[in-house]
Amino acid sequence: MYANASTAPLPDEAAAVHAAPAAEEADAARPPMLDSEELLRGGRTVIIRHNGAFYRLQATKLGKLILTK
Repeated sequence: MYANASTAPLPDEAAAVHAAPAAEEADAARPPMLDSEELLRGGRTVIIRHNGAFYRLQATKLGKLILTK
């Protein structure tokens, strides 16, 4: 029925084993996610140092974030 083994469908267990590395790679490529409350630590402003420069991250009254140098 199938021309060669590479075109044959995999059994459920084998498919799960082969899918796991792809899922792990996708997780590794995804940037870490932080909650803004974690960054702001209960305040409205935090200073971030990046490559020797300082940036201010502020939460506005409307709940938006502003990053300024």
